[in-house]
Amino acid sequence: MVLPLAVTAPADLARLEKLFGAMRSIKRAVQRDARAKVDAYWAAFHERERDGAKAVRQRLGLSREDLERYAYKHLEASGHLKHHVSKALAMHMADEVWSGVQRHLFPDTTGKRHGRPKTGRWYDFTRIAGRARSHTTERKWETFRLVGSLPGHVMACTGGDPHTLMQPRRMPVPVAPSGAVNTGKATASGKPGTRKATWWDHTGPLAVVFAGGPASGRGDLVLPVRVPQQPGQWARVAHFLTDPGRWHKVDLVRRRKASAPGGWVYEAHLMILGPGYTAPAVQQMREQAAALDRIGGVDGNVSNVSVVSLPASLDPADSKPASTEITLSPQERALLEREARKRRGRARALERSRRATNTAQYGLSKKQTRRAEQRAAKGLEPKAVTVPGGARAARVDGVPKQAFRHDRISGGYRDLRAHQAEAAASAAEHRRHRARQVARQIIATHGPLLVIEDCDIHTWYRLWGKRLSQTTPGLLIAALDRECQAAGGRLVRASTWSTALSQHCLCGEPVRKTLRDREHECIACGLAGKRDLVSAALAVFVRFTDVDDPKTAYLDTIASRNAQITFAQGLEEALRESTAPCQTTTSRGAGHAAVPRQRRATSAPRTAGRRYRATPDETRPVRDHTGMPGHRPGRNPQLALW
Repeated sequence: MVLPLAVTAPADLARLEKLFGAMRSIKRAVQRDARAKVDAYWAAFHERERDGAKAVRQRLGLSREDLERYAYKHLEASGHLKHHVSKALAMHMADEVWSGVQRHLFPDTTGKRHGRPKTGRWYDFTRIAGRARSHTTERKWETFRLVGSLPGHVMACTGGDPHTLMQPRRMPVPVAPSGAVNTGKATASGKPGTRKATWWDHTGPLAVVFAGGPASGRGDLVLPVRVPQQPGQWARVAHFLTDPGRWHKVDLVRRRKASAPGGWVYEAHLMILGPGYTAPAVQQMREQAAALDRIGGVDGNVSNVSVVSLPASLDPADSKPASTEITLSPQERALLEREARKRRGRARALERSRRATNTAQYGLSKKQTRRAEQRAAKGLEPKAVTVPGGARAARVDGVPKQAFRHDRISGGYRDLRAHQAEAAASAAEHRRHRARQVARQIIATHGPLLVIEDCDIHTWYRLWGKRLSQTTPGLLIAALDRECQAAGGRLVRASTWSTALSQHCLCGEPVRKTLRDREHECIACGLAGKRDLVSAALAVFVRFTDVDDPKTAYLDTIASRNAQITFAQGLEEALRESTAPCQTTTSRGAGHAAVPRQRRATSAPRTAGRRYRATPDETRPVRDHTGMPGHRPGRNPQLALW
């Protein structure tokens, strides 16, 4: 759960900035050490062949414990860091660096490795991970700890009524408890035992407490918490904050906000031991979706996502076919264009600001040069150019003489950059929220058992570029996969090489189409409908010998032909237009368009050889050695999907 921190005191803001700066220094130092040791590890080829990779890693110090010791050395060698950072934070930061090194040294289950560890930008360092609370040792929470209680917070802000929770703009900073607390145990003299009161005895407003570094003399850093109070949030707040015994770990996070003092707002990300919160309406929807006895097919496209589902029993008495098309409305497209214009305006303003503060790095434009020549010809004094519009000073090979990171930037440039980052983060969050809403509506209508083509989204980006960020089909398909699993179902992927859904008809005959052909017309059975809806309907009849392997998928043309005859008019209506429209919220992003601008006579060109992942659409049906499309010899055509 994200808990906003009400940091208003200038001293606390300065201390937080120094804390993030110190942790960034430690992380960068450990990353540089790890990068040098990784380079030495890969260079020691003969030693790895002779002694083994493990022996080389031990000699170089490539392990979690070694990186932790390096972090301790950096902390001890730099005396000022101990005023801000504790040893526990340094150790946990070294553990995070080791996680990246581990993903580089050891491949995953698919054989892929991550890149070499490298230091990122200052603005990308936004999270300080805290150490988890000990649930076996009493009163042990080494780094950031959440103190207080939800009833005490409500009592301090409203007098006890959570429905009238109105937190002040400047939250009061809790004070550490003082005095003695009764332990409940009697001493040898018979008197009740007491101990000194600590933060563990604080039951008032919620706050995040950090004790500081070992050499810090400024006391505890106390950051008041602002509980979310939007409509419908109280049940979620109570789920996370009612039981302090489930509080497990707190991470300190900062987020860019141009209007905030210093350009950052700070948050505490709380992790609890237990299940996450699910709204009752969402849980009820998932239960109803799990009860639907339907199997659906999904066709992910560049401009839309189409879904068609049929009853699992293929009995018209149970239910009829349903289809849904997820597209952008004209209002959404207009909003996308407005957002794109704002982004272009901010980018131009940033470029003008950089040119104005680094005039020596840019030449004059053709128009500015011509004006200067005209003034010189008339005998006028040369006019100073505040914003040069020409190319950047570069070497013969085109590399700029001065790196962009060495340019001087103004305060206005920083503000514009913060606004740009804030707008991008807001748009990304809006797209994720829209994907979740659309995915929930899809499974509520078509059920959580869905089949989709295993297409490579990277290929789509090579063909259509950033225009694909308008509809975000990859984000929507990922959200659909998560919602299917949450509802007890599954989103199964089928290889396009063995199915070629866009090149077949329900009757089993091949119908060749290019990317420009958006309508399906079969001359064998007379079926006419939208290309994407027909492909989604065919995905219902994809069968697998191994559900976990997309390459074992094949098309059961006998079942698809029987369904075409059984449902007849109902299926044809579902393939012509959407019978269950999806009410989506307004989208943010950029672009529209379903096909490339240049006209293609055929589908997207293929690379040499047969790849595991295919391009968005197939240009021809995949045939086996018997010449029959969609049939695999030696397999039972009645093999069920699940």
